[in-house]
Amino acid sequence: NVTNIETVKFYSHFSDVMVLSRELSLIQIKKICDAIVKEDIRGPKGNLIEVEIFAHGALCVAVSGKCYMSLHTHNSSANRGACVQNCRKTYTVTDKETGVELDIDNEYIMSPKDLCTLDFLDQIIESGIKVLKIEGRGRAADYVAKTIQSYREAIDAVYEGTYTKEKVEGWMNHLKSVYNREFWGGYFLGKKIGEWSDSPGSKATVTKVFVGKGMHYYKKPKIAQIAMKSHDIKIGDTILVTGPTTGAQEFVIKSMFVNEQPAEKAVKGDDVTIPVDFVVRASDKVYKMVDSKLPELV
Repeated sequence: NVTNIETVKFYSHFSDVMVLSRELSLIQIKKICDAIVKEDIRGPKGNLIEVEIFAHGALCVAVSGKCYMSLHTHNSSANRGACVQNCRKTYTVTDKETGVELDIDNEYIMSPKDLCTLDFLDQIIESGIKVLKIEGRGRAADYVAKTIQSYREAIDAVYEGTYTKEKVEGWMNHLKSVYNREFWGGYFLGKKIGEWSDSPGSKATVTKVFVGKGMHYYKKPKIAQIAMKSHDIKIGDTILVTGPTTGAQEFVIKSMFVNEQPAEKAVKGDDVTIPVDFVVRASDKVYKMVDSKLPELV
């Protein structure tokens, strides 16, 4: 990862985009971006070098992700995208001289909260950054869809002059509805030490519960046929449909038919048809979205 303008100059012979170290502050990043323009540093295609940062997603405990714990314990290299995430576990510290053991309470001291830069995206753009990297590998389709949508809307708002605190709150709530370990802004705003998770799992405010699978889509009336495999659904529920081609599509049930009769509710074993504006395929899985604070629903 690039940390200074001299490194930018060196790599400009090989690439038009430079990925900066995540440990840099926005002040340092702006100096690099300004120097690229001032010194007219161009890449192989003849264009000014563009600067990229990692803007959203899970963070490694190690400097710039150079971690070898997974490699040493499981022969599975984090630097090859195969991390088993040792850092997300709880640990007991042992004093080698006395044998005394201490449990670390309240925090998973090697598990950083997820990086989120959406609430200071205007400052990031002002610094000169041109490319944002957002975590997507290994994530569910709904995570990718909602995260990309939030950042796309926020970026457009910055350039349109409509980026406001109220909008940021809405986007943040959107991000909190999918998998996350809570958020912090990384080192961009000058912090010297990370913020750590207090639990091993997700802090998502919404949980998706598998209810069935797609069977058929009737294009003219725009009706999806769904086979109920688990739990139940009812009018007013928010439904998520995911699949290799469908991606991630959400909608609220306004009406439905169960076994060809109008119904308010459908349960396991029912054959359901629901009006939707997108194609539901036989390869698609169907979920209902529920409040994570209501465990009886999951």
